[in-house]
Amino acid sequence: MSSTTANRGWARTHGVSRALGRTLAVFVPVFFLGTFITFALRQLSGLSPAHLQLGESATPEKVAQLEAQWGLDEPFLTQYWHWLESLLHGDLGMSWVDGTSISSALVGRAIISLSIAGLALVIGVTVGFALGTLAALWQTTWVDRAITGFTTVISVMPSFVVGIALVAVFAVTLGWFPSAGYVPISQGLTPWFEHIWLPALAISFDTIADVARQLRSGLIGAYRENYVTGAIVRGLGPRRIFFVHVLRNGIGPALTVLGMKFPNLLGGAVVTEAIFGLAGYGKYAADSAQRGDVPAVQGVLVVSIVVVVVFNLLVNTALVRITPASSRGV
Repeated sequence: MSSTTANRGWARTHGVSRALGRTLAVFVPVFFLGTFITFALRQLSGLSPAHLQLGESATPEKVAQLEAQWGLDEPFLTQYWHWLESLLHGDLGMSWVDGTSISSALVGRAIISLSIAGLALVIGVTVGFALGTLAALWQTTWVDRAITGFTTVISVMPSFVVGIALVAVFAVTLGWFPSAGYVPISQGLTPWFEHIWLPALAISFDTIADVARQLRSGLIGAYRENYVTGAIVRGLGPRRIFFVHVLRNGIGPALTVLGMKFPNLLGGAVVTEAIFGLAGYGKYAADSAQRGDVPAVQGVLVVSIVVVVVFNLLVNTALVRITPASSRGV
């Protein structure tokens, strides 16, 4: 191995370590601040498990007794510390309504929402990258204009409207996919895929549009760089120029936008769950909020914070590993 190759490998490894360190440096304060604000919402809400469980029979004595059982008679910071300790051990607490474990309730429901959001991300990345690459390779032609027009249209289409249209066409009229419900992947890959395809497709349009636009801009900008001109002068083939020089340096904006899109996909999954009759993460959060089950809502918010930050950590790592400019900048 030459010294140049070794230096490049060290720089890339060092770049990844720096990126991980910076992301973790952001994650820790964001996590603690987010959990503190999330926990403070209970105090601001003024809700109590006593009023949910006792109802009209609540007396001051019974309320005080039940709140003492839940530890709500302790100082606020003491309550937060006990809750945070349990949280760090994977315990999100118990539901005020039925006393069930919030962690257990969220696991099964989160799998549904994450399955939809994950498939929507795959659709968005695959179709978006294909459209963005075609638009860049055929820039200023009718292909570029058609793709630009198509992505503009789908970017402004609300996911709930798309979902209703998909159900009407592919579920009701054609009968190709089920209109509602969910089948665990343990019961078969095909039934699982059939039940999440339409809701995932409904929320993928915005990701497709943004990835395509960002990739098109990044690739066109990379084609104008001096290193591409030098590669052409050296006689390198178009395919090698594209994959070795243009794609690696132009993919950065598209990867960056993915870090911002995943939270939107989770939010979109919340909307589509109502349309497709899915008892997922979003429905659990909405039902808990309507019932005043504050610990359950807190659990949903905490899981959301962790999922979003972890996904951004993965995106930043991929960005440093793939794009040379990112590794040089860390």
